[in-house]
Amino acid sequence: MRALVVSGGALPAAPVTVPDPEPGPGQALVEIHHASVNPSELRHIGHFPDGAVLGYDAAGVVLRAAEDGTGPAAGARVVAFAAGAWAERAAFATDALAVVPDGVHLSDAAALPMAGIAALRSLRATGPLLGRRVLVTGASGATGRLAVQLARRAGAHVIAQVRDPARAGDLGAETVTDLDGVEPVDAVIELLGGPYLVAAWRLLRPGGNLQSVGWAAGEPAVFVPNSTFVLGEARTISSFGDAAAPAADLAYLVELVARGELSAGVGGRWSWERPGEMAAAVRDGKVRGKGIIDMDPTRTDDPANNQL
Repeated sequence: MRALVVSGGALPAAPVTVPDPEPGPGQALVEIHHASVNPSELRHIGHFPDGAVLGYDAAGVVLRAAEDGTGPAAGARVVAFAAGAWAERAAFATDALAVVPDGVHLSDAAALPMAGIAALRSLRATGPLLGRRVLVTGASGATGRLAVQLARRAGAHVIAQVRDPARAGDLGAETVTDLDGVEPVDAVIELLGGPYLVAAWRLLRPGGNLQSVGWAAGEPAVFVPNSTFVLGEARTISSFGDAAAPAADLAYLVELVARGELSAGVGGRWSWERPGEMAAAVRDGKVRGKGIIDMDPTRTDDPANNQL
């Protein structure tokens, strides 16, 4: 089969031929139709060994069900969150797979896994959201957009911080470019790190929780002395990184898309024959939402390719 693999610590110029995957216990063999690109994957390519298949977000069709009887049946349309997504085929653990409902395009499903799991699980960890004030920093990115939608759906008043309102579009939330003048909040989904994390911490009410999910700013966070002290109920900063066994959460997310209650946020699509173009657009911030890789742009199971 062909795949996009690490080459000299970087993204290859085109897919290369690699051995076919061999499913192990509890794994299904999936033919991948679409994958999505996360900026963090591009930033960290140099941390993977040469020859490693890239990508974590995929959607396709089960070619061979798991031999132990778990997971989707052969022929099922599925979404997956696991390593090895940028390939024609992959062996995925069944606890990382969810069936995609009829009416949901596989390209939309492929946009959900990493960003959706991060948004859903970090919001869930902050506690009940009904009537609470929730701040989402970096809200114009893929994870931020999903976090805003999910928080609003749960009954929160959402403050969406964006760097460029013109690029953010209508998020359906109170939108700010900086955090000066923002009233205190009960919870924060913090995606930028650095000075944004420090500023968001200052806005957190006693008893509130800040979920530190990303660090897109690439700068250190400097807390002045005593700035972590507050009278009353303790405030908390929590790390996020638990993406284990995502099947149930993936099923929940694609069901919301099927019901029209969540937008997957596809921002552009590319043939995987041109990975450099895709990577440049994502790195340069030219994609509003998720960038999708089409393994075969001629497929008829999804809308026509709408490359940027």
